[in-house]
Amino acid sequence: MSEATGSALQHHFTSLDQQKNAATLGMWAFIVQEVLFFGGMFTVYTVYRSQYYSVFEACSHHLDWKLGALNTIVLICSSLTMALAVHAAALGKGKAAAVWLAATIALGAWFLGNKVVEYHQKWEDQLIPGLRWGAAADVGRELHLAGADVDRAQLYFSLYFGMTGLHALHMIIGIPILAWLARRAWAGHFSIEYSTPVELTGLYWHFVDIVWIFLFPLLYLIGHR
Repeated sequence: MSEATGSALQHHFTSLDQQKNAATLGMWAFIVQEVLFFGGMFTVYTVYRSQYYSVFEACSHHLDWKLGALNTIVLICSSLTMALAVHAAALGKGKAAAVWLAATIALGAWFLGNKVVEYHQKWEDQLIPGLRWGAAADVGRELHLAGADVDRAQLYFSLYFGMTGLHALHMIIGIPILAWLARRAWAGHFSIEYSTPVELTGLYWHFVDIVWIFLFPLLYLIGHR
């Protein structure tokens, strides 16, 4: 066992395997509660979409589905680079792991940059409920909805910003963690015996990517385009 690997063993564990199993259990418990958290939001969305399908379909036409599709491709690529980072770290190839982690960071930043562009479009179109929402008559005309349906249109965009914003927040949290791991990987802190932090962060990143795989069709691709 290398000195760096030995220093990774915390005093309350008897072996790296025991430490890894405990950390893995903790990460899966965290992901389960995240599934419950997002699951609640998906449930609310599903209920209202079934009640006001025509409204949600009309509102979805005001989302940039091409930008959403691009972001889907970007995140799928980031899952690939994250997997390659985990593989490299498990083989003790610290510098290669750092490079793949840096690529994952770049893809994640690209995704967030696209979201900024998309949110700015909604700001310009006055489609931000409670903050910048156009006059009822104007919104009703733009969305091809009756005046009574304008509040339901706000419900759709409230869910859109709530769900995509929460997803983006997870990525904002994940990117600094990836940067910290990349720095440690480049410095040789991971080895064949110890690469648990990279593996567990990979689980987190893949979960965030999977959430987007559901968000994209549910929000952007309602009805026949």
